[in-house]
Amino acid sequence: MKASIVLYTSDLRLHDHPPLRAAAREAEKVVPLFVRDPGIEKAGFLAPNRAAFLADCLGDLDAGLRERGGRLVVREGDPVRVVRELVGSTGAERVHVAAGLSAYARSRADRLRAALEEAGAQLVEHEAVITALPPGEVVPGGKDHFAVFTPYHRQWATQRLRDPLGAPRQVSVPSHVRSDEVPRRADVPGVSPALAEGGEREGRARLAAWCRGGVGRYEDLHDDLAADGTSRLSPYLHFGALSAAECVRRARTTGGAGADAFVRQLCWRDFHHQVLAARPAVAHEDYRPRGDRWRTGRAAEREAAAWREGRTGYPVVDAAMRQLAHEGWMHNRGRLLAASFLTKTLYLDWRLGAAHFLDLLVDGDLANNQMNWQWVAGTGTDTRPGRVLNPLTQARKYDPRGDYVRRWVPELRGVEGRAVHEPWKLGPGAYEGYPAPLVDLAEGRDRFRAARERG
Repeated sequence: MKASIVLYTSDLRLHDHPPLRAAAREAEKVVPLFVRDPGIEKAGFLAPNRAAFLADCLGDLDAGLRERGGRLVVREGDPVRVVRELVGSTGAERVHVAAGLSAYARSRADRLRAALEEAGAQLVEHEAVITALPPGEVVPGGKDHFAVFTPYHRQWATQRLRDPLGAPRQVSVPSHVRSDEVPRRADVPGVSPALAEGGEREGRARLAAWCRGGVGRYEDLHDDLAADGTSRLSPYLHFGALSAAECVRRARTTGGAGADAFVRQLCWRDFHHQVLAARPAVAHEDYRPRGDRWRTGRAAEREAAAWREGRTGYPVVDAAMRQLAHEGWMHNRGRLLAASFLTKTLYLDWRLGAAHFLDLLVDGDLANNQMNWQWVAGTGTDTRPGRVLNPLTQARKYDPRGDYVRRWVPELRGVEGRAVHEPWKLGPGAYEGYPAPLVDLAEGRDRFRAARERG
């Protein structure tokens, strides 16, 4: 075959990439293509932090392809139009792409398939490679997805994952195919100051270091806010710079309780993707409606603004929100506490919080972001929808010395020990500039429960 095209989407890597390997195996020339789709930007999916990380990933992918004799072809426009033009100019007979999971990705694939059929070419859609197991691989009898995590995990854990593929040794790209400039992080405004570096090379280095040491302590440290004992691999998984299947395999090779706990979190990720794949509407609608009449009005707006700014008066919540603004990332326990405070203490719509997270999270995607928010709000897959996470109790348990709070809330750095979690008890003069609590926790909890009972 003369030429094939590989359409990159959220799978920005060379290793364990079935579409790239298939194209390189069948054709003399391969066009590794990434299309900057205005539709993605208009939908708000490319906020500054993710745009900057994406630029890193594309630059690294281009560098890796050049080491193998090729290069990345970057174009801007409607992906269907761009691909069809390239089919015409290269004589490509096949276009390889990994299956997408969102409604937008499915629509794009349908349009692309129809356009290629008219052009006498074929779309080869490979299984989704952004998850360890493709959605639909394991399903309960008579249903299209699992609605509860534990039975899903039980079946998921018994499945044999595909063997990860190595990177191709050589990729030959037609010399006449032009490319736009590869985006650069430096050209993206509004990026969080401490945003991590993107790219497959960086992701694989972090994975190797994690498997050498960090994963062994994961069971003990993953909820310790100050210890920062999580993998921080989620941005690389989100952009497909790392293979989830390879992460599972490599973690299992290390063995131990830490590896098991880490793999369980990767299973959670697959679980949320299979829910969204089966029910695309839950990106914006309640998975399990509870009849909520979320608070609105000026007071609600002021409280939502204070939550976004990390000025709720509850230090552990504010620390998490400030970490998000500074790094474009937040510790998982912090995400749970911030989400619970917004939805169940302030009784504000989970969609407000999910949108703010998507504005800043470098690893923000619809499946994990929306479904985690719904889980906390009690409108999703949580089997205890009425649970309320008390930020003071949680802070004493997961930040017992207050180190996490002092790291992110400079107004309280002079407060010693656990007193930092309840600074209002210290009296005037103990600290300056930190706000009083927005709401009494008991009042917020009772308001939420009363609202759910009415619903």
